[in-house]
Amino acid sequence: MKFIPLPAGRAGAGPRRRRGSTMPRLSVSMALLWSLGTAHAAPMGFKESVMAMGDFSENWREAWVNYALTARDAVGAGGIRMRSDDKRKTRTLVDVNYTRLLKRWNLPHSQANVWLFAGAGEIRGNDFPGSRFVYTPGFQVDYETTRVYLAATARLYRATELNHDFGSVRVGFSFYEVDYQEVQPWLVLEARRMRGLSDKTEITPMLRLIHNRYFVELGVNNSRQARANFMYVF
Repeated sequence: MKFIPLPAGRAGAGPRRRRGSTMPRLSVSMALLWSLGTAHAAPMGFKESVMAMGDFSENWREAWVNYALTARDAVGAGGIRMRSDDKRKTRTLVDVNYTRLLKRWNLPHSQANVWLFAGAGEIRGNDFPGSRFVYTPGFQVDYETTRVYLAATARLYRATELNHDFGSVRVGFSFYEVDYQEVQPWLVLEARRMRGLSDKTEITPMLRLIHNRYFVELGVNNSRQARANFMYVF
């Protein structure tokens, strides 16, 4: 579930300046947004950067890292441990993956993106012997201003006699303006669902703290399970 997620997307919607500042907050925010991309949804960093991400909850644990070959292409590897709601089935998946920024619209006060994913690896489970080849294509569309964020992601997790297709929708907003070097709090609400392991939609409100190279998210879902996410761009 690569949502998330490039450093930027800083807030600032007015012309006010802080003491010692030489640029309005909006100008700083938008310059960072356009030059480096979005910190809220992008699944890769700027050219030649390394991005590490993690998503951890009781039934879903994911970690991955990728390297941006260009401003639009990244390659990486990751792993996921999935568990069914009744705790009877588990899946462990490792794959290598490719991310492509298919299209970006730089609008006067916002940005929109379309991302494509391709991946392949192996999956193991406690209810079948050995491992199986798995392929993991997907896409993501997102839109954000310096104060509002929307994203939708779909990912296929397919293997012989296995279908764990995944989908999520996210919406978020920032609480107030900050300067470039400050940490900004956001409230993010996500709804996600996975076929074959869960029969319900997981809904999680999360507090996101975001800086120009990282973010952390903390929340509790509608099953009263804690969730923690992070991203860091090197």
